[in-house]
Amino acid sequence: MIRLEVALPEGRSYPVLVGPQAAEELASVLPSGVQRVAIVTQPDIPVTVDPGVDHRIFPIPNGETAKTLSTIEELCRAFATWGLTRGDAVVGVGGGVVTDVAGFAAASYHRGLPVVHVATTLLAQIDAAIGGKTGVNLPEGKNLVGAFWQPAAVLCDTSTLDTLPAREMRCGLGEMAKYHFLGGDDLADLAFDQRVARCVEIKADIVAADERDAGRRAVLNYGHTLGHAIETTGHYDLRHGEAVAIGLVYAAELGRALERIDSDRVAEHRKIVDGYGLPSSLPEGAQADDLMAAIARDKKAVDGLTFALDGPTGIEVVASIDPGLVRDTLEAVR
Repeated sequence: MIRLEVALPEGRSYPVLVGPQAAEELASVLPSGVQRVAIVTQPDIPVTVDPGVDHRIFPIPNGETAKTLSTIEELCRAFATWGLTRGDAVVGVGGGVVTDVAGFAAASYHRGLPVVHVATTLLAQIDAAIGGKTGVNLPEGKNLVGAFWQPAAVLCDTSTLDTLPAREMRCGLGEMAKYHFLGGDDLADLAFDQRVARCVEIKADIVAADERDAGRRAVLNYGHTLGHAIETTGHYDLRHGEAVAIGLVYAAELGRALERIDSDRVAEHRKIVDGYGLPSSLPEGAQADDLMAAIARDKKAVDGLTFALDGPTGIEVVASIDPGLVRDTLEAVR
């Protein structure tokens, strides 16, 4: 078992355990004094946990369709009916959808209950469960409503990945590919559990420096601006990580167009993405007008079109990019 600590401002921190059967450590990481636990999960997640105290399961719908405000209302009403109090806790058992929803419900109910995440997918283990971002989608875009709510602990049970469907694994691999360009130059040389832990370390360091997404943390959205636009604008049978992989290659091409990086660095992006067996081209039928509209609604876009881009000093956020150049560069990943 690999134990990491996510350090936060004001001396706060929380543990992250990475390894097989990490879920069995749930009782040991619950905040002291917790009397009852509301377990938020999905019907298709074949993982059971024992928090060691009175608990009840609160299922949410399968898939991304669960990430709605109506799901949060239904959960909070169910918590109230059960009589959940501030002395209790919420545990999210599942992938990124569950950690986003359970975290937002925990942040909202009674204005904040402790939450522990048992991450059962690669995407959740290296990204969604770490850092305290929670939220749900609107028809206008992904993750537009949410809250910052740090977990009390995160358990990354890598044994759950043995039975993870191939498409779900690819979803996580898209995020893992991103970390290669955020300081993960050594990722390819590590055993898999160590690679998961290294991704957690990278994200933890970035979160520690910018807990509330005021600046540096936006680099974690590398590849996500176009990725989210692809997800928002159509049903292309692409998982989140697959869309992010396309976004990584696009961001590299845009960085080259802005003369921030050279062709060798673009080739490196394509090599990493291809090495994980991920797509690097826009899905057939993707329309530039639709993608541009979605890109303009990105949460980073407070001063014109804004992207996290590679450059001489690494990934940084670049604002006020010429819309014509953004649109023209789409052809490089067509």
